[in-house]
Amino acid sequence: MKTIFNTNTSNELIERIQALQEIDNAQWGKMDSYQMLKHCTLSEELFQGKKQYKRLFIGKLFGGMALKGIMKNDNQMRKNQPTHPEFKITGSGDFNDEKEKWIKLLNDYSSFSNSEFTHPFFGKMTNDEIGIFVYKHTDHHLRQFGR
Repeated sequence: MKTIFNTNTSNELIERIQALQEIDNAQWGKMDSYQMLKHCTLSEELFQGKKQYKRLFIGKLFGGMALKGIMKNDNQMRKNQPTHPEFKITGSGDFNDEKEKWIKLLNDYSSFSNSEFTHPFFGKMTNDEIGIFVYKHTDHHLRQFGR
């Protein structure tokens, strides 16, 4: 399976991010291009331990099962997946700054280690699971905007 920890995979994702334009329209979902970028930078900050969020009760019940479903094969993430309330972005901001921030955060995975990571929905995740999930989540949102 593809993982953010593979240099070729990471470079491919970054090239796709660089192709994003502020005028790109979502093919599904409610976010605009800036909101998607902000959503993804918040996600990377979570995985890299720069932000923390409270564990959701529903995640304690179903998070492990949901994670296993995502990890079981190379299938893409489905459209319109639910998201943690803290990751629902409204408003606007500087598109290019947020895009550069996301790219920098993805590059930071080259020296990643967070063996104590607990996701607010999925729960405890291994580094391998993080690598695969970050790839799938990034790919999901790039496809959402036609990239």
